[in-house]
Amino acid sequence: MIAVITGDIINSQRTETEVWITRLKDLLAKWGSSPQTWEIYRGDEFQLKCNIDDVFWRFLAIKSLIKSQENLDVRIAIGIGEENFYSEKITESNGTAYVNSGRLLNHLKSDGHTVSVKTTSESVDRDLNILLKWSSKDFDKWTVATSEIIHEMIMNQEITQEELAKKFLISQSSVSQRIKRANYDLIVETNQYFRKKISEL
Repeated sequence: MIAVITGDIINSQRTETEVWITRLKDLLAKWGSSPQTWEIYRGDEFQLKCNIDDVFWRFLAIKSLIKSQENLDVRIAIGIGEENFYSEKITESNGTAYVNSGRLLNHLKSDGHTVSVKTTSESVDRDLNILLKWSSKDFDKWTVATSEIIHEMIMNQEITQEELAKKFLISQSSVSQRIKRANYDLIVETNQYFRKKISEL
C-alpha cells in the first residue's frame, strides 16, 4: 500500500512561476527522483508518491512551503491504495492510490476545500476528512511568517527555537508566538492520529 499526493497551486497565475516552482522542485527532490517519484505537469499541478507513514508530514511540508510565499496556497488530494502498474513516469503509473488521488483533486476543485484523503475504507475516510476539514481551517490561515517557521520545523524536527530565531533574524519570543499560533503541538498529535488510522487499513 502506498500514498499518492496530487496537488495544484492556488493563485499560481498571480505570481511568477519561477517564484514557487524552483522551491517546490527542490523540496520534492529531497524525497526522490523525477519523474519516477514525483512530477510537475500542466503548469501548476504535481504528483508525489510516498510511504503511507510519511504522507501527512509531506502534505504539510508542501503546504507550508507554498504558503511561505505571498498570495499562494495549494490544494492537495491524498490517495491511499495499491500501485498495480509501475511506470518510469509517475503520471503513467496506475492503481487505486493514483485513481483515488486524481479523482479527489477534481472533487476538491469544486467543493472549496484545500485537502482531503481517499482510502480503501469509507469509515477511515470519514474520520480523517472530518479531522482534515477542522485542521485546514488553521492551515489555510497561516501567514507567510508562520509558514516559514512551520516548514523549517517539519523539515528539521531537531531544530531549536534559538536556531530558528537566528535563521529568520527574529527574537526567540517571536518564534515561540508563531509556533503557538500555528498550534504546532496539535499538528504533531494530528500526524500521530493520521498514521494510526491509516495503519488500520
